[in-house]
This record gives sequence, C-alpha cells and structure tokens, in this order.
Amino acid sequence: MPNILITNDDGIHAPGLRALVQAMKGLGTVTVVAPSAERSASAQSLTLRQPIYCDQIAEREYSIEGTPADAMILAIHKLLPERPDIVVSGINRGGNVGENIYYSGTIGAAMEAAVNRVPAIAVSVAYRGREFDFSPAAHFTRSLVPLVLREGLPAGVMLNVNVPQDWTGEVRITRQSSKITRNLLQPGTDPRGRHYYWLSEQQLTGEIDPDTDHAAIRSGAASITPLEVDQTHPASLEHLSHWVKSLEEASRR
Repeated sequence: MPNILITNDDGIHAPGLRALVQAMKGLGTVTVVAPSAERSASAQSLTLRQPIYCDQIAEREYSIEGTPADAMILAIHKLLPERPDIVVSGINRGGNVGENIYYSGTIGAAMEAAVNRVPAIAVSVAYRGREFDFSPAAHFTRSLVPLVLREGLPAGVMLNVNVPQDWTGEVRITRQSSKITRNLLQPGTDPRGRHYYWLSEQQLTGEIDPDTDHAAIRSGAASITPLEVDQTHPASLEHLSHWVKSLEEASRR
C-alpha cells in the first residue's frame, strides 16, 4: 500500500483537509501532518527562531505549531517511519492561480515535498463565495492520486491543481497565468492613534490567455499546472554570459 502524506495551510481541523482525508481512504496508508492553526499565505516559510511543537492528536495524525513547510520537514525527516510515496496538500479554501502561487502555504508545503524529491500535488477549490463544497475537488483528487503514483512526476516538479466548485468535468493542463489581482490597502487608525492597513485584493479584468490556469477555472474546467523547484531562467544564462568579462575586469581596477 502506498504511503500518502496529507497536509494543508488552513489548519489540521479544516473541513477541506477532512474532505481530503476521507477521499484518500482505501488508496493507501494515510498520515496527516499539518499546522495546528491557519497559516494561509505563509508560502514556503520556515520557523527558525523558536521551537516547532508537535502533538499527536490521533492515530497517524500530527498537529504542528509551525508553517506548512515546517510540517513537511518534520514529517519527511522525523515523524514518518519511511518516506511518503506522495504528498497531497489541501484542499485549500479558495483558488491558487496566477501570482498566488508565490504566497500560498498550500503550494509551499507541496513545493517543500518536491524539494525533498517526493511527488506532490497542491489542491484548491476555485471559488469566491462563503459556502464551500469540497466534494468536487475531493472526487477529482481521488482520481488524480493513483495516476501520479503509477506514472510518477519528474524530480523537483509538483502539480498545482485548481478545481472549480461548479466543476463541469473538463480537465486542462495549463500554464501559470500572469498577475490576476490588484493589491488593495484599506487604511485605518486604532484607538491609540497608530496607523494600519488591511491588505486585500481585487480581481483584474481584461483578456486572459486561453491556455492558463485562470482561463480554465473561469470556464469551469479543472486546472493542472506543473511547477518546478528550479527557478533558473535558461534563456538568461546565455544573455547574461557577456557580462562576466566586464565584471571581472571591473573587479581588478
């Protein structure tokens, strides 16, 4: 039986994670290692200046007082008796497309698994309302996980999966879209006179490239975007190579 490791950034008791645990039953041995509370937008950050507390709250379930990436490091290097065959992070409450991949703790956990050469997928429900239904994304993930286990993923590659709440059944392999939101800063003043800002976002309108994650979910399709740990831009290696001589000469002056 494959070993399936589940995590998230919404906290170990989040309904999305619980829907995912239920969906993985029968596919393998499931272990949950997740933050004790919500750590949304924590990306791949680590806890370095305080201890990372870990509590076992049920059989094969561990609550971590840290980030999603902390949870992955503890799971892979300390808590699990053997390396997981796959990491599934989610199911996130809200989509992770476009520039949101840089901030998402859901993707951060999966990327940390990919750094450690463990196949990983991050799963999100693309929806902006209040009442979330995780069942379409859970159903989709139950079909996807056996495929990943059978076919594998290239080393250092993870899958970013977004499933619309009103999923049509269509599936697209997509690119990451360009910036899709505008940052909003709502100013205010607290009772002691200190100024603060609430950070939020507003969706941009305009043309969307048809082969992107954003276009897929806008049309009701599930989106699968392969993301890579290595962020080197190969074309720039050639472009920048002629700088070397100038910089070396400048260092000798």
